[in-house]
Amino acid sequence: MPLLAVNIGNSHTVLGLIADGVVSADWRVSTLEHRTADEWWALLRGILGDSSVAGVDGVVVCATVPSVLHEWREMLARHLGSVRSVVVEPGVRSGIPILMDNPREVGTDRIANAVAAVALHGGPVIVVDFRGTATTFDVVNAAGQYVGGAILPGIELSLEALGRRGAQLRKVELARPRSVIAKNTVEALQSGMVFGVAAQVEGMVARIIAELDVSADDVTVIATGYLAEFVLDECRCFSAHSPWLTLQGLELIFQRNVVR
Repeated sequence: MPLLAVNIGNSHTVLGLIADGVVSADWRVSTLEHRTADEWWALLRGILGDSSVAGVDGVVVCATVPSVLHEWREMLARHLGSVRSVVVEPGVRSGIPILMDNPREVGTDRIANAVAAVALHGGPVIVVDFRGTATTFDVVNAAGQYVGGAILPGIELSLEALGRRGAQLRKVELARPRSVIAKNTVEALQSGMVFGVAAQVEGMVARIIAELDVSADDVTVIATGYLAEFVLDECRCFSAHSPWLTLQGLELIFQRNVVR
């Protein structure tokens, strides 16, 4: 039976049915902080259907929004109390050492990314996760230890900020423009978001590899996140594209924390 893996982010919540690393169905919904436990339950039943909810092998959740995580805990206790569940948080076994000043501060979605990356490719590995609010870089060394990373403003957040704060700018569709040198304002914004972000990512990856003091040929660089496709073809640094990396990591964490 599949596992329900849930990644609650600042902008969106991604839900997926996963078994042995393969996602058979997935959904992405807005993360609304005012949504109650019962509303999440109604949404979940509407998405999956009663039979699919009853048929899941378990539930694993990670979240970057504490208020939403609180409602999910309530929902799991009230409506899915008989289903095995794991909430990824400090104290949960991830299987990789977290070499940070304060490991509790690391986003649990980032830990899930690192867990899956090591399982799939070993170290050293860099994960670049493209989401709306933030683009994150997570780094695992050759010994399989999580050593840190970086956080940049996300593509959607940056585009929204320009549209709001720029007096002569406006919101535009996120799409690849005809060329880097744009001939109009819309394509100028699109050029910055696609080609500019690609150049930014390539520069960050190069700096990370230099700091790791390893050969670029020995490092696996993985792109993930729902916005990766907009810059994937413009970046020469990626070794792999793993759209479901976070959910795959959540499945592994679930398996390491549930006694069968």
